Amino acid sequence: MTPRLAVFDCDGVLVDSEGPVNELLAASLTHYGLPTTVEECENQFVGGAMPSVFREARRRGADLPDNWLDEIYSKMFERLSQGVDLIDGAMDVINALEAKGVPVWIASNGPMQKMRLTLGPHGLWERLCGRILSREHFAAKPAPDMIEHAIRQSAVETGQAVMIDDSESGCLAGVRAGVRTLGFAQRGQADALRLVGAEPVKDMREVAVRFGLSI
Repeated sequence: MTPRLAVFDCDGVLVDSEGPVNELLAASLTHYGLPTTVEECENQFVGGAMPSVFREARRRGADLPDNWLDEIYSKMFERLSQGVDLIDGAMDVINALEAKGVPVWIASNGPMQKMRLTLGPHGLWERLCGRILSREHFAAKPAPDMIEHAIRQSAVETGQAVMIDDSESGCLAGVRAGVRTLGFAQRGQADALRLVGAEPVKDMREVAVRFGLSI
């Protein structure tokens, strides 16, 4: 069934930014006394807001300075300004949804500046202006606030909306909002996303099939 509203996570769903970010994060945590691999960052921190990562890393023993968030964001923005690819098929799905008059929104636990850097070169920052939501202005996922805002602004019923996210926290936000939730499981996390109530999908072609779209 084609939804009346589609809400996407950004990192790891629309843009392939999680690899570079997790490389920076793993290096930083290791530097500050918490040996961490990229894979561990993917398993433990994907979908989380960076302030939550800061608190959890300190709890686990990382000797992070008080200005660590500024430091990691500076490194992250520098890396992302070099460009990241779109997830394969993401633009095709967005184009197909909008061709059917379905509004597309983004709900991310990342800051707006990060999304401007990753979405801008692909034209999506300007194209989706006013429909890009961040935890800077709403409660972070797994709270459902961003999704509920998109539903209200789009004037659709909850049952007509769909959330697509690759993290447990993001999928849980969709479930808590009462919308159909697709778990974007390209990293092999299908079981974990299924456990929080999402329908796992392996790629954007499967998303298109679930939406009744041809891409």
